[in-house]
Amino acid sequence: MTVRLDLTAPPTPAVDPTRWPGVARVPEGRLRAAVAERLLYRAAARFGVLVERPDRPARPPGPAAVPVLTLNRPADFFRRVGAGGLIGFGEAYQAGDWDSPDLVALLTALAAAPERLVPAGTAWLRRFAARRTPRGELPTAENARRNIHRHYDLSNELFALFLDPTLSYSSAVFPVRADGSPAATRDGLVAAQHRKIDRLLDLAGVGPGTRVLEIGTGWGELALRAAARGAQVVTLTLSAEQLALARRRIADAGFADRVDVRLCDYRAAEGRYDAVVSVEMIEAVGRPFWPAYFATLDRVLAPGGRVALQAITMPHERMLASTGTQTWILEYIFPGGRIPSLRAVRESAERHGGLRVADTRAYGAHYAETLRLWRERFTERAEEVAALGFDEVFRRTWELYLAYSEAGFRTGYLDVRQLLLVRGEAGGPVTAAGRHPEGA
Repeated sequence: MTVRLDLTAPPTPAVDPTRWPGVARVPEGRLRAAVAERLLYRAAARFGVLVERPDRPARPPGPAAVPVLTLNRPADFFRRVGAGGLIGFGEAYQAGDWDSPDLVALLTALAAAPERLVPAGTAWLRRFAARRTPRGELPTAENARRNIHRHYDLSNELFALFLDPTLSYSSAVFPVRADGSPAATRDGLVAAQHRKIDRLLDLAGVGPGTRVLEIGTGWGELALRAAARGAQVVTLTLSAEQLALARRRIADAGFADRVDVRLCDYRAAEGRYDAVVSVEMIEAVGRPFWPAYFATLDRVLAPGGRVALQAITMPHERMLASTGTQTWILEYIFPGGRIPSLRAVRESAERHGGLRVADTRAYGAHYAETLRLWRERFTERAEEVAALGFDEVFRRTWELYLAYSEAGFRTGYLDVRQLLLVRGEAGGPVTAAGRHPEGA
């Protein structure tokens, strides 16, 4: 096999130190860099990853195709990882210190067993090295709007570049093949997003005259489909950009009399509703505030009402291990967020809201495919992203975010679920009228 030895590193992206201070700064620390280098090569051997670098030939682990990590600037890469761990790993990608010909394949290999990234017996050291979540990013009532603004108010035009025409920024539910895998295509993404929304509305029993509260408006597609069923909808958002576009879309569809879009924190929700629906919003609530979130659901839910949630989840032990620590995703994508486990949702709903999870269905493979479609479209439209004023570091940040998320769902490190919550004692599942059959 011919081994490439390229001594010319690609040009470094121009890094604005004001916009990207963590990316612009390369930490010192030769000892930590040396430790990071040793750990990388151990992990590469363990996971079957090929490491390429310009200052030494690569040694492929075998003849089959393997994930590749290309170190463009090894010294900077190891300094960042040595000082910042996985946050440094992400910052190194943002800065162009490393690349991969197949980013998802590489991240999938590394995410398959994250507990094996460090040698056995040393994981306990993480508690001393990991950064803590900044207090200013905890999603209190005062901080939540600022956290939401940092992501969702970037630009409606930016999101329109890679989302489908429904502007749905959450997992779709695709038809399934005979082997159970999602049949995901670009042309089918709109129908798949509507299938997702309709299943949630069916779970919540939404129909003519139903009083609906939506927590987390997005750009208004769920509210539109609920209104088209004859429901009266109040929908809450903290994003000024989403508020303006959602109101315009709702008015253009002729449903302004059925949908009230409010700039409002979930804690300030008013009224009583037959159905409460929320799509991938609980991830922004934060673990310390789950009691307030579920107490709010209980307070606004009318007798006999239903709550339908779509939530990203992770295994309970991994959730506990990451509680309170800052991650690259929290640092650069979703400040203040925290992904719950299904167990945490069950326990918090029962303890703080008097609600039980009566039905749940998992769609992790569907989210992996949804993210693949978004990532491909985002990458293809890089020039249009730049035309909106976003620099190369931003582009690389979002490429890594989308690929990292896709890898998480492909490995099962992450999952996404639709859940029905109702009041009452634990018992058998509650059947939602008109619910689609599994896999339809």
